[in-house]
Amino acid sequence: MNLSIIIPLLNEEESLEELFSRIDKVCTSHHLSYEIWFVDDGSTDLSWSIIENLKVQYPQIHGIKFSRNYGKSQALHAAFARANGEVVITMDADLQDFPEEIPELYEMIKTEGYDIVSGWKKKRYDNVMTKNIPSKVFNAAARSISGVSLHDFNCGLKAYKKQVVKSIDVYGDMHRYIPVLAANAGFRKITEKPVQHQARPYGTSKFGTERFVRGFLDLITLWFVSRFGGRPMHFFGAVGTVMFIVGLVSAMWLGISKLIDVSQGIYGHLLTNNAWFFIALTMMVLGTLLFIAGFLGEMIIRTNRQHENYHIEEVI
Repeated sequence: MNLSIIIPLLNEEESLEELFSRIDKVCTSHHLSYEIWFVDDGSTDLSWSIIENLKVQYPQIHGIKFSRNYGKSQALHAAFARANGEVVITMDADLQDFPEEIPELYEMIKTEGYDIVSGWKKKRYDNVMTKNIPSKVFNAAARSISGVSLHDFNCGLKAYKKQVVKSIDVYGDMHRYIPVLAANAGFRKITEKPVQHQARPYGTSKFGTERFVRGFLDLITLWFVSRFGGRPMHFFGAVGTVMFIVGLVSAMWLGISKLIDVSQGIYGHLLTNNAWFFIALTMMVLGTLLFIAGFLGEMIIRTNRQHENYHIEEVI
């Protein structure tokens, strides 16, 4: 099978039939065998009924129905595990992405050998203040911190080699950073392609401005995990050890100073009157706690078993 097309959705009943029709037309005209995985992320409208009706008519359509809204990352995780195509393409269900981009994305993976081709919405038809400007700031920060040079991390239209989606674990809100996760896993041949974008023809956006706050927090998490996720002791242990040693040396210096004063017959200088006494104790306690945190992190990594943090109600 040439293509697996993965489409997460939430309350997109107006666009599903048109979206499928356009995908089918472009894939058929380019002689691409394909399957579509619609992932219903807790819709409350008729989206799932439409997917069921399409499935009856077109066997290449598959559906995954979540019991409630879990988020786009979980939707992609569930579909990635079931994708069978040589090339996996993700796109949004709101018709802002153009299915007509699919053949060129496919060719860039198959012919040019890229691991990931990420869409780049050079001209966006979104609200300037709530989406365009925050998106530019967010993408600049993501490039700087991650080292992956993409202009549009959050574009839903992307193409992947099958090996990529089978090798990475998408969790939390990490769908924005799949190229970074892939690069950390050794898939370094990543590029981008300018793609068309249009205003949403139906409904309203399901994402608010709070997604940028979550995105920055996830970016910090990704930076930390990519460097210390495999060996947390390298971070917590090192910082904890330094703090403990500084605290211990400070406490020893205070103790020696007290002994010198006593040997010289000087009394009345209480250690508790010296601020350094409390600083030293605090640093020793914090250092010990950080070291223990690193040790527990190592133990968790060695005993951790991956599990799905979502509940699938139905698969068709």
